[in-house]
Amino acid sequence: MPTRSAQEWIRTSLRTPGILIFGMVLAPCGWILNLTATVAPNWRTIHAIPNEPVDLIIQQGIFDICRAFDSSREIECNQQDTTYFNNQIIEIAQGLMVASLIVTLIGLAVAIPGVRCWRNSPNWTIAGLGGILIFLSGVMTIIPISWYTHIMDSITTATPTTDVRVGFCIVLGYIGGIFEILGGFVMFIGICRCCGGKNRGERPIEEVASSQFRHQKPTRTPRRVDVPSLNRSKSSASSVPYSKDSMDDDVSFPRAKSPAARSVNTSYSGRPYDADL
Repeated sequence: MPTRSAQEWIRTSLRTPGILIFGMVLAPCGWILNLTATVAPNWRTIHAIPNEPVDLIIQQGIFDICRAFDSSREIECNQQDTTYFNNQIIEIAQGLMVASLIVTLIGLAVAIPGVRCWRNSPNWTIAGLGGILIFLSGVMTIIPISWYTHIMDSITTATPTTDVRVGFCIVLGYIGGIFEILGGFVMFIGICRCCGGKNRGERPIEEVASSQFRHQKPTRTPRRVDVPSLNRSKSSASSVPYSKDSMDDDVSFPRAKSPAARSVNTSYSGRPYDADL
């Protein structure tokens, strides 16, 4: 019998592996968060501006600047600030954030056919390649977000920076980048089979065969049962304690018996007694 050079594996379920589902859910969620962080003008906010209304807030992003008023909820966008947009971090953040969005879409387009694409088993190589692209897009998001946060107080602007605070875009960018890094990494580890094939939902074919053999119920040998014959000769002997003659007695209901002849007393002159009449 020829020996196999490589161990054969078999999938224990036809469902999509959990690591691929995990990656395909986190990647789009991270892309939406990164898109919001890119276009929203709220990477940092400036409060308590001198010679300006108390409720005025300057919201600065990487593509736009807005003036917001807390009392009236009025927002004025498309503010010009060449000093702010000429900072190096702003130019780098613009390029990396846009590139991250594009790379995420490419990674999803590559990973989707590899995940299942109407096949019985995933194409782990293509799915892993898509995971690498998604992972890189997450890294491209984290770099400008963390850099901007680190030097946020020192970024120059035409507005006096007396009270600078972190905007919600920084938080969304961090969450979106982490989602993409985790999703891409989990999809990438499917390229190599580890943990006994559990990451792919596979088991060695020898192990599956031996497990089925152990759980197989042994076949039972049919048991022969001797059934007594019904064609037996009648026996005259009986275990019932009564005689054969008693069987001939009339044992039917009393009303079914024929009435016995009434006796007539003829002891006195051949005439019946009055009581016998």
